[in-house]
Amino acid sequence: MSIDGNSVSDRLLEAAGIQIDRLPMLPVIFDRVANQCAEQLRSIAASPCYFSVMDIEQGRIGDLLEPYEANAVTAILEVPEWDSEVVLGFDRDFIFTIVEVMFGGDGNEQPEEDGRTFSNIEMKICAKLAEMICGTLSQAFSVATKATFRLERLETRMHFAVIGRRNSQAAAAKFLVQAINRGGEMFIILPHAGLQMVRRALSTMAGSEPGTRDPTWVRQMQAGVTRAEVSLRAILEEQDMTLDEIARLKPGSLIPLTATPKTPVKLEANEQPLFWCQLGQSDGVYKLRIDDVFDPEQEFLGDILNH
Repeated sequence: MSIDGNSVSDRLLEAAGIQIDRLPMLPVIFDRVANQCAEQLRSIAASPCYFSVMDIEQGRIGDLLEPYEANAVTAILEVPEWDSEVVLGFDRDFIFTIVEVMFGGDGNEQPEEDGRTFSNIEMKICAKLAEMICGTLSQAFSVATKATFRLERLETRMHFAVIGRRNSQAAAAKFLVQAINRGGEMFIILPHAGLQMVRRALSTMAGSEPGTRDPTWVRQMQAGVTRAEVSLRAILEEQDMTLDEIARLKPGSLIPLTATPKTPVKLEANEQPLFWCQLGQSDGVYKLRIDDVFDPEQEFLGDILNH
């Protein structure tokens, strides 16, 4: 019976558990989430909001949720590709801060008192924010793997926000949100069971981020570059002359050329050779037909052999 090497290594890594420091793409993804959240809130908030990653930690799901009991709204997100769920949470200060900036507050009002239940408007804003961040998470994870985040439901009691067993291990990213001299916290809890599905993709730093390219910007850049004007110069023959010979030139002087109608013409732009061409004539004007690409290496070897 043969054993696949990848399956053996996967089993060993699963037995060792998830270690955040062995997933270098995870901090990169969370940084992208912070930047994109700040960018998206610009269109709906009257004042700028600043997001930053405070910490990425790991622990039991129940322990990670316990500090937010009666003090946060959580959104349960489904991730079909991982066959798992993710918790997205907003603490009370975050919610009140976002509500203030969305309705034009300047931070001079007294902060809301703790303890009261969240209003219908606040819950609806949390739902809209969760839907927006679902798209942000999907886009941020696309640099490493495909992951589609979908909002399932909102919860205000952490007991109902537990995904899986309370003692199951998870990674949690905490974000600091600041606006109008106030601040709050947003957090994302990803169970190890889901991260295990994409552990290999998150363990290798991506050399590039193709998903971040803006198609509109690419088209504009391409159109601008292709419209740039370039001067071409066709060289039939070149001769070496002494300074004395050049000084003797005057109107009417003849410079003999050894070129024939079959001599290749070098076509260059910005003093860089591009093609070898054939000189011809049509409709009373001279024309060039491109025959071959100029090969600097081949020309260099040719010069050595000729000398």
